Amino acid sequence: MPKRRARGERLLRGWNEGFLPGPTRRLLTVAEGGYRGLLGAREWLYARHVLRSRRLPCPVISVGNLTVGGTGKTPAVEVAVATLAALGRRPAVVSRGYGRQGGGLHVVADAASIRLDVEDAGDEPFLLARRLPGVPVVVGANRYEAARLAIERFGVTAIVLDDAFQHRTLAKDLEVVMARAANPWGNGRLLPGGPLREPLASLARAHLVVATGAREPGEAAAVTAAVAAHAPGVPLVTATLEPAECWEAAHMRPVALADLAGCRLLPFAGIASPSAFVATLESAGLGLEPLEPFADHHWYAPEEVAALDARAAAAGAEGLITTEKDWVRLRRLPLPRRPLYVLSVKLVLRSGEAAWRTAFERLCASA
Repeated sequence: MPKRRARGERLLRGWNEGFLPGPTRRLLTVAEGGYRGLLGAREWLYARHVLRSRRLPCPVISVGNLTVGGTGKTPAVEVAVATLAALGRRPAVVSRGYGRQGGGLHVVADAASIRLDVEDAGDEPFLLARRLPGVPVVVGANRYEAARLAIERFGVTAIVLDDAFQHRTLAKDLEVVMARAANPWGNGRLLPGGPLREPLASLARAHLVVATGAREPGEAAAVTAAVAAHAPGVPLVTATLEPAECWEAAHMRPVALADLAGCRLLPFAGIASPSAFVATLESAGLGLEPLEPFADHHWYAPEEVAALDARAAAAGAEGLITTEKDWVRLRRLPLPRRPLYVLSVKLVLRSGEAAWRTAFERLCASA
């Protein structure tokens, strides 16, 4: 399994950085051309109003990105919800619920409690419901119908869409685009030839661009250049992912990261950007074994948890550590014998906070 995982990592790195073998690269180039054609056709249909975006009777904020992979969208949704609440709005979160079992339109959480488990909600909507008590969370492939349900059933006065930059059937009033500060666009090619869901020119639709992993614009040069070229005048906000809380899973007791500084831990994660998780752990001064990566949204099996425990034992690690998003997907499984620590993170705006606040204030005032 480690060898297979290593091969997968090399393939993913080669795909993201543009170093795939010639035959594979040529095949992906052909497929990329087809995908580009589909995007162009859709844009043509919307420009001529053959396809239309439907509008809701309250402000709609979208938090999305241009690439596949983690950019901090889920923590940014939390910040957007908090900003709206501070401005007197009653927000709800609407998500597609990627990776959930089954489909349909479902209420994950209402104003009182969480009503759906993670398997039926999807890991990210369930995580948002845990982190945002009192805020309705609704999942559905049809974002318009999901948002209508939130408005009619819960009387919300603002909708925050999770991962919806590419979703065009619902009219949006504020587009927040997230991007990694480091290597934000990968090899710069469209799917499946690269990580871009849309061309960089699509940044022109954004109202705010947030570069995660940077404290100031100078640390996000590639994002700054893309905004200047394709969305001049759009504010650039920089942000970092910081530890929010940590707990020991077996007893659900809070643990200060400083108390783990002397421990050797084995990190594992099934998220889109595991390197960001490692960077957060390293910035906290933790001693780490090499990360054990899994696919994004991976649902763990008992034997995998046991294998991780054995890997920690072989490495002489005193415990294991994972993300909150991973924890919601394995919390019902038998825990490893060594302590398992869970880390949750939050998005902290480092520069451009005034621009962020102003965009939301204008939105609420105009609505």
